[in-house]
Amino acid sequence: MAVFEKQDTARVGRKNQVYSTLTGARLVAGCVCLDESKRHVLMIQSSAHKKKWVLPKGGVEKDEPDSKTTAMRETWEEAGALGDIVKELGVIEDMRPPKDWNKDINSFETQDDGQACKHPPRSEFHFYEMQVKSLAQEYPEVHKRSRQWFSYSEAREQLIRAKRPELLEALERSNLCKD
Repeated sequence: MAVFEKQDTARVGRKNQVYSTLTGARLVAGCVCLDESKRHVLMIQSSAHKKKWVLPKGGVEKDEPDSKTTAMRETWEEAGALGDIVKELGVIEDMRPPKDWNKDINSFETQDDGQACKHPPRSEFHFYEMQVKSLAQEYPEVHKRSRQWFSYSEAREQLIRAKRPELLEALERSNLCKD
């Protein structure tokens, strides 16, 4: 069972981040946080773009035993949500080009079908469905970003607006009631 130690401050920086030895993608974990009725999902403001709403997630760190622990830690730090992991939503690759992509396709391998990759995945997301049990009033990023409950259609619209297809895929895989 994944256990994380609830902290008063959020971890920062990428010096302890874990990357895929196969693709070089940054390993990220997060939660699709549902209320008890499974009619609402908890979303948070993007730290980079305050008008965009996303799912809580963050980088897997070297001292964490598994991605489930990371998902729970990040959900606590960013949304102040605590609950039970009820479902593994699988791995989703973020195929958006890296921000500093140099477009040198010769440095990458070929895909299984023999086609040349345009670029490796930027991130490899490990998502989990969490049934939220409580929302803390004070949590590490309470002054940094807001949180809000959304219906399926509202959340879907927000993730499309934020141009986050990998987060939309996690939402689709969850048991959120599709209204």
